[in-house]
Amino acid sequence: MVVYKNSTRKVPGGKIVTSTNAAGVMTTTRTPNSPNSQKTKPKTKEATRRQAMLNTHRLSPFKYDMNEILANSQMDEAKASAFLASVTAKASRQSTRDGKDFVKTFLEEGDITKEEFDRICRLLDKYSKYR
Repeated sequence: MVVYKNSTRKVPGGKIVTSTNAAGVMTTTRTPNSPNSQKTKPKTKEATRRQAMLNTHRLSPFKYDMNEILANSQMDEAKASAFLASVTAKASRQSTRDGKDFVKTFLEEGDITKEEFDRICRLLDKYSKYR
């Protein structure tokens, strides 16, 4: 292969630039072609506020206590099962505050009473931890 002064040849990882200086010494350098091939700064982890979430290690006792409340309520069994699953999912994945807001929508619709709402909120506080 013949190399000319200040010639450039393209390769998959970027360009290889070959040049000769005044003394006749040939140097080869590689330049990156894409931003992924350059070294990136390590991403810093942003601090987020800790939120109260349902403790997943105590999920079975929580469900047992919730089933006791829902069995004594006026809500039908199929709706109560879906309600329990949704409250559990919201409280364990998002926050207990989101779970309480979800329960409050059922209070406003008239599916549960104010007393049941208060008992469910106390349960959410009892079985939660900050994470």
